[in-house]
Amino acid sequence: MSEKKEVTFEEAMKDLETIVEKLEEGDVPLEEAISFYKEGMKLSKLCHDKLSHVEEEMEQILKENGELESFQVQEDEA
Repeated sequence: MSEKKEVTFEEAMKDLETIVEKLEEGDVPLEEAISFYKEGMKLSKLCHDKLSHVEEEMEQILKENGELESFQVQEDEA
């Protein structure tokens, strides 16, 4: 039985960067390029989903009494 290890955000980004570099070189056969592209799209979605999840978690902070409170980062106006 093989266990499927969950890929971390950092691992997915590194793999995605490798795929982009290979595709940018241009000497990849079409079938292989399509395969790389599909894998890149999966990795891109995985990264996006992980970032969205973290963003949702960060929108709430835990008060000292254990209650959740909405939290928003205020951006500086330039």
